[in-house]
Amino acid sequence: MDSIDIGLIVTGGLFVMVVLGMRVGFAAAIAGLLGLVWIFWAKKGYAPEQFGWAIGVAVKTAGQVPHSKVASQELSLIPTFVLIGYLAYYAGLTTALFEAAKRWLGWLPGGMAVATVFATAGFAAVSGASVATSAVFARIAIPEMQAMGYNKRFAAGVVAAAGTLASLIPPSAILVIYAIIVEQDVGKLLLAGFIPGAFSAVIYGSLIIGMALLWPKMGPPVGGYSWKERFVSLPPAFPIFFVVFIIIVFIYNPFGGDAWGTPTEGGALGAFVVFLMALWKKMGWKEFRDALMETAKLSAMIFTIIWGVLIYVRFLGFADLPGAFADWISSLHYSPMMILICILLAYAVLGCFMDAIGMLLLTLPVVYPAVMALNGGENVAAADSAFGMSGPMCAIWFGILVVKMAEFCLITPPIGLNCFVVAGVRDDLTVQDVFRGVTPFFIADAVTIGLLVAFPAIVLYLPSLA
Repeated sequence: MDSIDIGLIVTGGLFVMVVLGMRVGFAAAIAGLLGLVWIFWAKKGYAPEQFGWAIGVAVKTAGQVPHSKVASQELSLIPTFVLIGYLAYYAGLTTALFEAAKRWLGWLPGGMAVATVFATAGFAAVSGASVATSAVFARIAIPEMQAMGYNKRFAAGVVAAAGTLASLIPPSAILVIYAIIVEQDVGKLLLAGFIPGAFSAVIYGSLIIGMALLWPKMGPPVGGYSWKERFVSLPPAFPIFFVVFIIIVFIYNPFGGDAWGTPTEGGALGAFVVFLMALWKKMGWKEFRDALMETAKLSAMIFTIIWGVLIYVRFLGFADLPGAFADWISSLHYSPMMILICILLAYAVLGCFMDAIGMLLLTLPVVYPAVMALNGGENVAAADSAFGMSGPMCAIWFGILVVKMAEFCLITPPIGLNCFVVAGVRDDLTVQDVFRGVTPFFIADAVTIGLLVAFPAIVLYLPSLA
């Protein structure tokens, strides 16, 4: 049995563990460790006296991976971005943002739901974590929509779907993870997420308006706000946009010249600015402690998944599965675009059984080289490529598509994480209620992904200027 066969068997075992309910991080670590033992023992011809040696080498290899890969400057972005979101929430900045969105957009059909989508998009620009975004607006927006007569399932679905926008709109933890896995520029990938993220919010809002026009009782508009009341609502929401402006200017320096700092430094600066704003808003010690604890919990969850999956990824390298998969994909007698669409559909299926971060970490070491091979290689020029873009641009475009698919996975049953978070925050909702409410947004996500595939310029315009 060669290494590729071992890789396929171990990978099958990994998916069985995940389907049976084991956490992705633990399943990946177990599969990776056992796979390494198998690979090393096989190299010694399965000699019984070499089994202990194989275990020792596998344990040493697996033990070196988490520290060597996770102790990187880029990954320190994740806790700083998550902290920005929780500080903004505990400082009351999200309530002000939602109030402003309600006064400016509430007059539309389905106005409260539309306001929720765009307030969530604004909060996503300082959050970076879909789970945190969903939890925050489940507390703020759902009671308001229910008071206006919205169906509680639909209200919950709006919050769960809108929370996924934090996966695309910078600062995005998932985009950072993608950039590190495929060794691409973090700054350009974060920049690439702006337009697709805003575009997704517009598609969500359009869907809600269309549904409200067909079924007026589903989402009554909110009236009664004068222009003065609308303008008065803007200053309390400005701190959110001020933080976004600071991060963008610091990382990308749109005024010309070199960037003023790295994305990591920009995230730290953003967190410090929000902290000062929170103190100005009279945030107490309890709220500050809660923000730190929530940040620590979510960061620990993310890093645990990363540690476990990196052990599995190291095993994949020894099994040579990524190279074999890339060669197989390149040999298929179908158009590159058709193969890409099939890969995206496969992500939709995987998302029914795996969380977004774990899914990307597990699949990208195999899928990314195959997509690059389809395009003509990582260094191919645009004129010679299959998708009409250079290797680095293709890496960015594919990254946004994959992260958008990860967004989709956050709301698909049976383990759509955002739906569980919304149901957990609200005592009057079950997970089944949230899954039913989120169903219409599958259509919006499908339309968005289709347009991003058909028109890559939506993704690549801003990175091409950097």
